[in-house]
Amino acid sequence: MEFIVNNENMTMKLGEKLGSVLNPGDIVCLDGDLGTGKTHFTKGVAKGLLIEDYITSPTFNIVNEYNGRLKLYHFDVYRVNDPDEIYAIGFDEYIFSNAVSIIEWSTYIEELIPKEHISVVIEKLPEKGDNYRKIVLNYYGDRYNYVKGIKL
Repeated sequence: MEFIVNNENMTMKLGEKLGSVLNPGDIVCLDGDLGTGKTHFTKGVAKGLLIEDYITSPTFNIVNEYNGRLKLYHFDVYRVNDPDEIYAIGFDEYIFSNAVSIIEWSTYIEELIPKEHISVVIEKLPEKGDNYRKIVLNYYGDRYNYVKGIKL
């Protein structure tokens, strides 16, 4: 599914719609260049999970934890140089739990991502304007069929 957004609020609203339907154990892989809106999308997901905390990118921590309707583990693996680093923090225990996991820069640890997951790719559309983004949601695995019902 493809969505065109032209501001941060629309990016967050789409994230919120996804977050409102996520289930325990769901994994969301979030990719896109620097400054495309990955953290804004995550803020929307958190809102959809009824999380009231201020959401920040865990760039230096690798993972931040938040509590809401479901627990959220927010990973940023941009600075991970070796997949063994992510194993050292107990990655499997996080993503194979009853929490929702969002993994920014998931392509950096592609070999560790379970086959069943939701993929969100955000791309800048400079030909349309500075704030325009294309957000593509794909799901892998039958458990994620509900994603096709999301509308902006």
